[in-house]
Amino acid sequence: MKKIISFLLVFTFGLSSCEKDDICDPDTPTTPRLVITFYDINNPTLLKNVTNLKVIGQDKSEVNGGIIFNESGDETTKYLANGSTISIPLKTNAESTTFTFISDSQNPNPAAINKDAIRFNYTHQDIYVSRACGFKTTFTLNPVSSSPPVSIPFVLTDADGNGLWMQQVFVINPKIETENETHIKVFF
Repeated sequence: MKKIISFLLVFTFGLSSCEKDDICDPDTPTTPRLVITFYDINNPTLLKNVTNLKVIGQDKSEVNGGIIFNESGDETTKYLANGSTISIPLKTNAESTTFTFISDSQNPNPAAINKDAIRFNYTHQDIYVSRACGFKTTFTLNPVSSSPPVSIPFVLTDADGNGLWMQQVFVINPKIETENETHIKVFF
């Protein structure tokens, strides 16, 4: 009988010392960013690369307040995007996020630099992922009435008076649940 009790005690203590690993798998989906793809206004089926695009959040400095696109870049290039697709974060604690998009931001000619601002309006939902990973937030772009019958989930403005460089903006997918698809198409 003592052997059975000893075995049960050892077995119980052995099980109680086992703990689950609280490490979030890097492949676990987290809060998705808004995916924006750029197209040629003259040929809408062709992707178009932006050159030295800098995206800055509202109330942030142009010097070091941009979205980081290149982790390994130096202080100047880490804030620049060169390509046809970018991903930007939305605020998880607000119902809107405003960004300034600076086209050709490194051009030595100040007249060639153009700034447009977009305010994205949305709702968000926190979703429990796991004990190790915590929560992630998903977003749904919400229409804002501008003038009947038009209703859009963003407000595009000319931030510097040089005219809009983003000539057309379309919402392709208002539900931002993954980064595997384009949410916004911009034609310039």
